[in-house]
Amino acid sequence: MELKNAVISEAIIDTGDRGLLTAWIFLDYGGSSQGFGGYALYLPKDYIHCTNKGDFAGHFIFRCMQVAGVGKWSDIVGKTVRVKCDQGHVHEIGHIVKDDWFNPAADFKKMSE
Repeated sequence: MELKNAVISEAIIDTGDRGLLTAWIFLDYGGSSQGFGGYALYLPKDYIHCTNKGDFAGHFIFRCMQVAGVGKWSDIVGKTVRVKCDQGHVHEIGHIVKDDWFNPAADFKKMSE
């Protein structure tokens, strides 16, 4: 697993092309960039074959803000975070100086159990 520092260059919450709520933060490594997010955070009622057991949207947004050290989503742009990634995939983001890491896949798995 590679550890990098990155500056958050953009933060987006949208319904994308799949019609479900997603959130992304874009990480600038200084010469290259990468997205973190894209998880299904909320499924509209027409997704009757799927259910969310937890508040994934609230958890994702809150933890990204907490790791970035901000109190408002709009203040997240420009903040520096640490990133754990491998083979082009970001697994976790972490506070720049505290030992506070957010791994959505692991957290969402626990929330779904």
